[in-house]
Amino acid sequence: MNIKELLSRYNAGQRDFRGITLIAANLRNVNLSGVDLSGADLRGVNLTKANLSHANLTDVRLGGANLTETNLTAANLTDVDLNGIDMSKTYVSRAIFQPSKVAVQ
Repeated sequence: MNIKELLSRYNAGQRDFRGITLIAANLRNVNLSGVDLSGADLRGVNLTKANLSHANLTDVRLGGANLTETNLTAANLTDVDLNGIDMSKTYVSRAIFQPSKVAVQ
């Protein structure tokens, strides 16, 4: 699946994108509120200023991703790979934040 297809399906009401692979994709400023990306491979993705509030990010691979100013309000971040990510000014109010593999820089 590519970014265009993801956004088209999301805008049509689909929220289940479990296990997708979007390595190094540019998702800057996208609204994916309430999306289920559990098990997805999003290494190196640019999520700067994206809205992932209420998202299910359980077991997502985010190594090397840019989450600067990303909205993660009430998102589920259980067992997320956070190695080498940038979370500058990321909003994480009420998020479930239980990473198992942490080495945030």
